[in-house]
Amino acid sequence: MASQYTPRVFSGIQPSGGLTLGNYLGAMKRFVDMQNTGDFETVYCMVDLHAITVWQDPQALSRNTRELCAGFIASGIDPEKSILFNQSQVPEHAQLGWVFNCVARMGWMQRMTQWKDKAGKNSQNASLGLFGYPSLMAADILIYHATHVPVGEDQKQHLELTRDIAIKFNNDYGVDFFPVTEPVIEGAATRVMSLRDGSKKMSKSDPSDMSRINLTDDADAIAKKIKKAKTDPEALPSDVDGLADRPEARNLVNIYAALADSTPEAVLAEFGGQQFGAFKPALGDLAVSKLAPISAEMSRLMDDPAEIDKILRRGAERGREIAAPILAKTYEIIGMVR
Repeated sequence: MASQYTPRVFSGIQPSGGLTLGNYLGAMKRFVDMQNTGDFETVYCMVDLHAITVWQDPQALSRNTRELCAGFIASGIDPEKSILFNQSQVPEHAQLGWVFNCVARMGWMQRMTQWKDKAGKNSQNASLGLFGYPSLMAADILIYHATHVPVGEDQKQHLELTRDIAIKFNNDYGVDFFPVTEPVIEGAATRVMSLRDGSKKMSKSDPSDMSRINLTDDADAIAKKIKKAKTDPEALPSDVDGLADRPEARNLVNIYAALADSTPEAVLAEFGGQQFGAFKPALGDLAVSKLAPISAEMSRLMDDPAEIDKILRRGAERGREIAAPILAKTYEIIGMVR
């Protein structure tokens, strides 16, 4: 990464409601860790413009945006240390998104696997916004000259497109303006699976509430769900190779490791050879100690929506302080009269 760029992390989450343990371990906890290293400026966003690529109930969108903000803060994001805002309050995202619509190629967008998955056989009825989603995502990142983005498996292709757009823009205009953003690959145990089926990702859309831990669950609900999580009859192995064909066991070990800031190897060094009757209570206690305070703080914050809105407005102001000059320079490079 060229030294001209401030080390800066950007990431966003859609305000689609129903935050789960998967959101916490797969995203929010990582965001807090990156905030607290001091190695980067951190910019975190509720991407409400992305949310409306499919129809949203207006009241639900407002509520979900505030709930997501509460989830960020309750998980440890400090609005003073990080820039925290909702995307639609920083118009530079959409403005740079249009520029990138004119840089990206149709063929690039048609190859996006998420477009194929979400549009399916009914692509003619999908919104133009859904098709252009990755271009706006590139703008989300590059409007801050973000040098690093934490990504999971499902977003790697979109980040590759972001890099392609940055390279093409720089080449088209003979500049070295946009950084070629580096992925920060997810660590162990950030892909959290269903508590009822270790082969499926934990999801708010699963019909069974017992398949997931919601960030709004209280201590009793968390403990009950861990106790009733699906397992197999075998004892825990002494090394990770022994988890290879045991998806439920692997999932619970990974969850313990992630919550404890440990590794699956260390968890098995402690619990290897023990039955789930011994392991589950330890995991339940750990999950309650880590997650119940988050649930309580989210509830407190959601009781004061005006305070959440104030935090988001201030975050948007700080975001625009970075984004506006970058957009202005982009327009200058292109030749827009200002």
